[in-house]
Amino acid sequence: MLDLTKYQGIIFDMDGTLIDSMGGHLQAWEKTCHAFGYPFDYDYMHGLGGVPTLATIELLNEKFSQTHDAVEVAQQKHQFWLGLNHKPEIIAQTVAVLDHYHGKMPIGVGTGADRSHAIDHLTHTGLINKIDALVTASDVQSGKPHPETFLMVAKQIGVQPNHCVVFEDTKIGYQAAKAAGMDCILVKDGKIQLNN
Repeated sequence: MLDLTKYQGIIFDMDGTLIDSMGGHLQAWEKTCHAFGYPFDYDYMHGLGGVPTLATIELLNEKFSQTHDAVEVAQQKHQFWLGLNHKPEIIAQTVAVLDHYHGKMPIGVGTGADRSHAIDHLTHTGLINKIDALVTASDVQSGKPHPETFLMVAKQIGVQPNHCVVFEDTKIGYQAAKAAGMDCILVKDGKIQLNN
Protein backbone atom coordinates (compact mmCIF):
# COMPACT_ATOMS: atom_id res chain seq x y z
CA MET A 1 0.00 0.00 0.00
CA LEU A 2 1.11 3.52 -0.82
CA ASP A 3 2.68 5.11 2.28
CA LEU A 4 0.97 8.46 2.82
CA THR A 5 1.75 8.74 6.54
CA LYS A 6 3.79 11.94 6.05
CA TYR A 7 0.49 13.67 5.20
CA GLN A 8 -2.40 14.58 7.50
CA GLY A 9 -5.17 14.59 4.90
CA ILE A 10 -5.98 13.11 1.48
CA ILE A 11 -7.99 14.80 -1.27
CA PHE A 12 -9.29 12.94 -4.30
CA ASP A 13 -10.64 14.29 -7.56
CA MET A 14 -13.72 12.27 -8.56
CA ASP A 15 -14.23 11.69 -12.30
CA GLY A 16 -11.32 9.74 -13.75
CA THR A 17 -9.62 9.45 -10.36
CA LEU A 18 -11.99 7.61 -8.00
CA ILE A 19 -14.79 6.89 -10.45
CA ASP A 20 -14.45 5.76 -14.06
CA SER A 21 -16.92 8.10 -15.69
CA MET A 22 -14.72 10.03 -18.12
CA GLY A 23 -15.74 7.80 -21.03
CA GLY A 24 -19.40 8.59 -20.53
CA HIS A 25 -18.70 12.29 -20.15
CA LEU A 26 -16.66 12.34 -23.35
CA GLN A 27 -19.47 10.57 -25.22
CA ALA A 28 -21.92 13.18 -23.94
CA TRP A 29 -19.53 15.99 -24.92
CA GLU A 30 -19.12 14.51 -28.39
CA LYS A 31 -22.90 14.55 -28.91
CA THR A 32 -23.07 18.08 -27.49
CA CYS A 33 -20.28 19.37 -29.74
CA HIS A 34 -22.02 17.95 -32.82
CA ALA A 35 -25.37 19.43 -31.73
CA PHE A 36 -23.94 22.94 -31.31
CA GLY A 37 -21.41 22.98 -34.13
CA TYR A 38 -18.20 22.71 -32.11
CA PRO A 39 -15.51 20.51 -33.71
CA PHE A 40 -14.98 17.55 -31.34
CA ASP A 41 -11.38 16.93 -30.34
CA TYR A 42 -11.10 13.94 -27.98
CA ASP A 43 -7.69 14.89 -26.56
CA TYR A 44 -8.68 18.51 -26.03
CA MET A 45 -11.91 17.57 -24.27
CA HIS A 46 -10.18 14.94 -22.12
CA GLY A 47 -7.67 17.61 -21.13
CA LEU A 48 -10.55 19.72 -19.82
CA GLY A 49 -11.54 16.98 -17.37
CA GLY A 50 -12.17 18.63 -14.01
CA VAL A 51 -13.19 21.97 -15.51
CA PRO A 52 -16.81 22.79 -14.59
CA THR A 53 -19.29 22.36 -17.46
CA LEU A 54 -20.16 26.06 -17.80
CA ALA A 55 -16.49 27.02 -17.89
CA THR A 56 -15.84 24.31 -20.50
CA ILE A 57 -18.58 25.78 -22.71
CA GLU A 58 -17.07 29.25 -22.35
CA LEU A 59 -13.72 27.82 -23.48
CA LEU A 60 -15.39 26.11 -26.45
CA ASN A 61 -17.19 29.33 -27.41
CA GLU A 62 -13.90 31.21 -27.30
CA LYS A 63 -11.87 28.54 -29.12
CA PHE A 64 -14.36 28.12 -31.95
CA SER A 65 -15.72 31.71 -32.10
CA GLN A 66 -19.23 30.69 -31.02
CA THR A 67 -21.74 32.53 -28.83
CA HIS A 68 -23.93 29.69 -27.53
CA ASP A 69 -25.69 30.21 -24.22
CA ALA A 70 -23.65 28.22 -21.69
CA VAL A 71 -26.65 27.21 -19.57
CA GLU A 72 -28.54 25.91 -22.63
CA VAL A 73 -25.51 23.89 -23.81
CA ALA A 74 -24.95 22.54 -20.27
CA GLN A 75 -28.58 21.39 -20.03
CA GLN A 76 -28.30 19.61 -23.39
CA LYS A 77 -25.02 17.96 -22.36
CA HIS A 78 -26.73 16.75 -19.16
CA GLN A 79 -29.60 15.30 -21.23
CA PHE A 80 -27.13 13.46 -23.47
CA TRP A 81 -25.37 12.15 -20.34
CA LEU A 82 -28.67 10.87 -18.88
CA GLY A 83 -29.53 9.28 -22.22
CA LEU A 84 -26.35 7.20 -22.13
CA ASN A 85 -27.55 5.56 -18.89
CA HIS A 86 -23.87 5.28 -17.95
CA LYS A 87 -23.28 3.46 -14.67
CA PRO A 88 -20.07 4.69 -13.06
CA GLU A 89 -17.64 2.13 -11.67
CA ILE A 90 -14.91 2.63 -9.10
CA ILE A 91 -11.23 2.86 -10.05
CA ALA A 92 -9.74 0.03 -7.99
CA GLN A 93 -6.26 1.41 -7.28
CA THR A 94 -7.35 4.76 -5.89
CA VAL A 95 -10.35 3.37 -4.02
CA ALA A 96 -7.97 0.87 -2.36
CA VAL A 97 -5.98 3.87 -1.08
CA LEU A 98 -9.17 5.53 0.14
CA ASP A 99 -10.28 2.33 1.89
CA HIS A 100 -6.86 1.82 3.51
CA TYR A 101 -6.74 5.34 5.00
CA HIS A 102 -10.47 5.67 5.76
CA GLY A 103 -10.73 6.32 9.51
CA LYS A 104 -6.96 6.86 9.82
CA MET A 105 -6.85 10.41 8.44
CA PRO A 106 -9.45 12.82 7.04
CA ILE A 107 -10.36 12.34 3.38
CA GLY A 108 -12.14 14.74 1.06
CA VAL A 109 -13.23 14.95 -2.57
CA GLY A 110 -12.75 18.04 -4.72
CA THR A 111 -14.48 17.79 -8.10
CA GLY A 112 -15.40 19.92 -11.08
CA ALA A 113 -18.75 18.11 -11.26
CA ASP A 114 -21.86 19.83 -9.92
CA ARG A 115 -23.09 18.81 -6.46
CA SER A 116 -26.09 16.67 -7.51
CA HIS A 117 -23.97 14.77 -10.05
CA ALA A 118 -21.18 14.20 -7.50
CA ILE A 119 -23.55 12.99 -4.79
CA ASP A 120 -25.27 10.67 -7.28
CA HIS A 121 -21.95 9.10 -8.37
CA LEU A 122 -20.50 8.83 -4.87
CA THR A 123 -23.72 7.30 -3.56
CA HIS A 124 -24.00 4.84 -6.47
CA THR A 125 -20.44 3.63 -5.88
CA GLY A 126 -20.76 3.48 -2.07
CA LEU A 127 -18.02 6.08 -1.51
CA ILE A 128 -20.17 8.86 -0.05
CA ASN A 129 -19.94 7.46 3.51
CA LYS A 130 -16.15 7.08 3.32
CA ILE A 131 -15.35 10.77 2.85
CA ASP A 132 -15.33 13.63 5.34
CA ALA A 133 -15.83 16.52 2.90
CA LEU A 134 -17.12 17.17 -0.61
CA VAL A 135 -16.47 20.33 -2.61
CA THR A 136 -18.03 20.58 -6.09
CA ALA A 137 -18.33 23.12 -8.90
CA SER A 138 -21.56 24.24 -7.19
CA ASP A 139 -19.59 25.32 -4.10
CA VAL A 140 -16.80 27.49 -5.55
CA GLN A 141 -16.44 30.74 -7.45
CA SER A 142 -13.40 29.57 -9.45
CA GLY A 143 -13.01 26.02 -10.75
CA LYS A 144 -9.76 24.19 -11.44
CA PRO A 145 -6.98 25.08 -12.32
CA HIS A 146 -7.74 27.70 -9.64
CA PRO A 147 -6.85 26.23 -6.21
CA GLU A 148 -10.15 27.19 -4.53
CA THR A 149 -11.67 23.69 -4.73
CA PHE A 150 -8.77 21.98 -2.98
CA LEU A 151 -8.26 24.80 -0.46
CA MET A 152 -11.92 24.52 0.52
CA VAL A 153 -11.63 20.75 0.98
CA ALA A 154 -8.53 21.23 3.18
CA LYS A 155 -10.46 23.74 5.31
CA GLN A 156 -13.44 21.37 5.65
CA ILE A 157 -11.26 18.44 6.75
CA GLY A 158 -9.30 20.71 9.10
CA VAL A 159 -5.85 20.16 7.57
CA GLN A 160 -3.37 22.81 6.44
CA PRO A 161 -2.91 22.70 2.62
CA ASN A 162 0.81 21.85 2.85
CA HIS A 163 -0.09 18.72 4.85
CA CYS A 164 -2.51 17.43 2.17
CA VAL A 165 -1.87 15.18 -0.83
CA VAL A 166 -4.13 15.25 -3.89
CA PHE A 167 -4.91 12.44 -6.34
CA GLU A 168 -5.77 13.82 -9.81
CA ASP A 169 -6.07 12.54 -13.39
CA THR A 170 -5.74 15.78 -15.36
CA LYS A 171 -3.09 18.46 -15.87
CA ILE A 172 -5.65 21.09 -14.87
CA GLY A 173 -6.27 19.29 -11.58
CA TYR A 174 -2.53 18.88 -11.04
CA GLN A 175 -2.09 22.63 -11.56
CA ALA A 176 -4.88 23.33 -9.04
CA ALA A 177 -3.24 21.11 -6.42
CA LYS A 178 0.17 22.72 -6.92
CA ALA A 179 -1.39 26.21 -6.78
CA ALA A 180 -2.96 25.20 -3.45
CA GLY A 181 0.49 24.28 -2.11
CA MET A 182 -0.25 20.55 -2.05
CA ASP A 183 1.64 17.52 -3.30
CA CYS A 184 -0.15 15.77 -6.17
CA ILE A 185 -0.10 12.15 -7.33
CA LEU A 186 -1.35 11.60 -10.87
CA VAL A 187 -3.68 8.80 -11.93
CA LYS A 188 -3.52 7.79 -15.59
CA ASP A 189 -5.92 5.27 -17.13
CA GLY A 190 -6.83 4.06 -13.64
CA LYS A 191 -3.22 3.53 -12.55
CA ILE A 192 -1.41 5.55 -9.88
CA GLN A 193 1.72 7.17 -11.32
CA LEU A 194 4.49 7.26 -8.76
CA ASN A 195 7.02 9.11 -10.91
CA ASN A 196 5.42 12.54 -11.47
